[in-house]
Amino acid sequence: QVQLVESGGGLVQPGGSLRLSCVASGSIFSSYAMGWYRQAPGKQRELVAAITTGGSTNYADSVEGRFTISRDNAKNTVTLQMNSLKPEDTAVYYCNGQRADVAGFLRNYWGQGTQVTVSS
Repeated sequence: QVQLVESGGGLVQPGGSLRLSCVASGSIFSSYAMGWYRQAPGKQRELVAAITTGGSTNYADSVEGRFTISRDNAKNTVTLQMNSLKPEDTAVYYCNGQRADVAGFLRNYWGQGTQVTVSS
């Protein structure tokens, strides 16, 4: 089972940038598909960006072209670079790891979340 710890959130002005990092431990990081989700007050948690074990990526339409997800298997780290931030990007951001168990069921693992606030 993997443990995930996020860092890098904070307060930033509109148009600014932040870099979120998630460090994994306790399991073979390279075997997990990784993703970043976010949850704003009163809203459901939504996928922001994901990266497969092979390095393929996909993004929510709302962040395409502004956010970049990457992974470093040697450092057990997945990173979300967020540029041109907007107030609507304000949310708690969660790191997610996903892998099939021995029975073939997908298992999801979550970090504790980090707050991102975009405001002037």
